[in-house]
Amino acid sequence: MNHQEYIAEREARDPEFRELREATRPQFEFRRALIRARLDAGLTQRQMAERLGVKQPELARWEAGMTMPTLDTLYRLAKALNLAFVITPDTPLTVRVHKAQLSGDFNPHPALVAKTLP
Repeated sequence: MNHQEYIAEREARDPEFRELREATRPQFEFRRALIRARLDAGLTQRQMAERLGVKQPELARWEAGMTMPTLDTLYRLAKALNLAFVITPDTPLTVRVHKAQLSGDFNPHPALVAKTLP
């Protein structure tokens, strides 16, 4: 039995487990999207933290789910990675690539552009 099969089976037989997974899904999805966005930008935790003006251990805590960033930090993340954080009654938190990136008009925030020396 693989991990996904185990989770599906456990959710089927344990309503409390299923409820806890659903309650923590927004935080999990945020962490997953944050890690994916950082990796897609080709950044290490240290590089991403420097560009956001935070320390690497703080970024590591966000990715591990130990803490959540502030709204100001979410704004900086969205701007730096061209992401949209969407909260609705039906989906507590969704992270999407900004429309400009999908249309091919993506211009990464200057903080993400590697500086090259002549």
